[in-house]
Amino acid sequence: MAERPILVGYDHSPGSEAALGWALDEAARTGRPVLVAHASEWLTISPPVIIGAQPWPDERAREGAQEALDAAVAAASERRSGVVVRGVLADGPPTQRLTELSRSAHLAVLGNRGHGGFSGLLLGSTSVTVTAHAHCPVVVVRDDEPGVATGDVVVGVDGSPDSVTALDFALDTAAERDAPLLVVGAWNIPSVPWRPPGVDTEQMSATERRGLEQLVEERRRRHAAVAVRTEVVVDSPAHALTQASARARLLVVGSRGRGGLRGLLLGSVSQQVLHHARCPVVVVRERPADPAT
Repeated sequence: MAERPILVGYDHSPGSEAALGWALDEAARTGRPVLVAHASEWLTISPPVIIGAQPWPDERAREGAQEALDAAVAAASERRSGVVVRGVLADGPPTQRLTELSRSAHLAVLGNRGHGGFSGLLLGSTSVTVTAHAHCPVVVVRDDEPGVATGDVVVGVDGSPDSVTALDFALDTAAERDAPLLVVGAWNIPSVPWRPPGVDTEQMSATERRGLEQLVEERRRRHAAVAVRTEVVVDSPAHALTQASARARLLVVGSRGRGGLRGLLLGSVSQQVLHHARCPVVVVRERPADPAT
């Protein structure tokens, strides 16, 4: 059965160029193919002022988009001659089509902002929406924050099911890259008008640390050779992970932690690190078992 590809959302923006470069490096390391996807939606107005979504205004526009995509694929293939790269021109809204394509992908890789984004935003709507709905892990790459090439793989763990999945993903990634792994646990005392007297933060941190170390030992059995450090801090999880990202090559988080509301597809911590991390971020959620690799 064919290997799942690394899916790249591409629109010729600096962010998507950075995403494509990251995907090519990952493909060269893992041997997986790369699928470069470009999707566009054109809004048309027809009398009497009926707005509808049309894939392309005319065939020439579609041909131009296909030519640009073919050129990007050719350049990527030349850049990484050992990587199989192909392109797909998808009709329809980028978020919808990329989410559909993620069903058969190993990873989806996106830039933090595409051509449709506002210049003041750190993260575009397509990246947020696809990260929330994708059927595979999603890597968001910022063109201005490539990460530290020799840094740690960092993962945030709070004991929730998605964070355990993120820990497994981070262990696999650290082993593939021969990289050290930093497992970060963060907790803080809620800001409430009253709190019990005698709160011992050192004792609570020690309890959190023991639980985290036990979980790590249970999950790392397949990767005993990976150098793993654990760090428990009294801080908000988003701030602690953003700080750790400054010295990381990759930051891995679950889509929702134990503090998230059940109905949310993307938790507040994941959203905050996507906006503020100083390296590429992978958002991981549990995916159903699938016979495809």
